[in-house]
Amino acid sequence: VQLQASGGGFVQTGGSLKLSCTASGSIFSLDAMGWYRQAPGRQRELVASISTDYRTNYADSVKGRFTISRDNAKDTVYLQMDSLKPEDTGVYYCNRLYGSVWNWGQGTLVTVSS
Repeated sequence: VQLQASGGGFVQTGGSLKLSCTASGSIFSLDAMGWYRQAPGRQRELVASISTDYRTNYADSVKGRFTISRDNAKDTVYLQMDSLKPEDTGVYYCNRLYGSVWNWGQGTLVTVSS
């Protein structure tokens, strides 16, 4: 399975970005999906997830600011990020939530300036 994340960029504090991640080579609708981020010098962490029946969960650090969604017809999961903070800076990846992880791919870099 190939994962292609996009939509990152440079934004000032308080700004917004919308990330997209498209999966190819899988039956996308059968998997719960997550958005993960890896900040400089830190381990990769799960920030948001969405189940096959569209239930969502968020890390406390992003709750109320980030919104995860999915479009199974496009094999794509999205992450709308609002009210961005410098601590949101990192490389963002998507992957399945359960089972053996797929190849992480390059991710997409988000940089939030103070």
